Amino acid sequence: ITPGELWETHQSLKNRLIVYARTRLIEQARRREMPEEQIAALNNALDPEALLIGFARRFVEYKRADLILRDMEAFAEIVNNSDRPVQIIYAGKAHPADDVGKGILQRIYQVAQHPDFFGKVVFLEDYDINLARHLVQGVDVWLNNPRRPLEASGTSGQKVVLNGGLNCSILDGWWAEAFDGSNGFAIGNGLTHADQGVQDQRDAEALVRVLREEVIPLYYDRDADGLPQGWIKRMKRAVRTLGWRFNADRMVMDYVRYCYVPAAV
Repeated sequence: ITPGELWETHQSLKNRLIVYARTRLIEQARRREMPEEQIAALNNALDPEALLIGFARRFVEYKRADLILRDMEAFAEIVNNSDRPVQIIYAGKAHPADDVGKGILQRIYQVAQHPDFFGKVVFLEDYDINLARHLVQGVDVWLNNPRRPLEASGTSGQKVVLNGGLNCSILDGWWAEAFDGSNGFAIGNGLTHADQGVQDQRDAEALVRVLREEVIPLYYDRDADGLPQGWIKRMKRAVRTLGWRFNADRMVMDYVRYCYVPAAV
């Protein structure tokens, strides 16, 4: 497949996600009886040409959905950069008894409603399989920033790979063994600190740094045809190095080869 074909396919899926997200955002706004001018503005929420980050999973403390919000000044500079804008779609649920998780969700929702970020940072309610399908197929980057070493795996990022998306993740769970330096992006160097507060601060700084220095420049570096050749090269490498390793077919074959057949003879 040529770089142009791959990029065109990805952009088609991204456009489909954005149309779907706008529809859900408008439905949410009507349920909340928001002003009509705000509802109308949601018809233009999310720019198909801007870098789109997705974050969707359970809202629990260790997954740190609000890690990027620790430095709001840096966050605002990243999102509102007129030359190289960044957008984020959040989705997920918190357990009714998890007050910390609910607090994180509420903070993200409040940021999404702020005039500075309205239509650029969005929270999609009622997370379900259909929403998850659209997200993993359409985002440019899948963000995962758990507090190391508490992530068991992180299977959502594996689904993103098969759709041409790139992972930007803490080196924990599956990403600790999957990242090879050029098939996605790593947040930090995999080190932990005994003090959670120190670790969170260091990881937040590392996240901002990798976005500013690696993710955003690579996405917006275009050739004469408007193609981000470096980004597409990384997309291809992600599919080539990860698609066959992290899927159920390989898992079943390994069970057969190393467990079931030896046990049967």
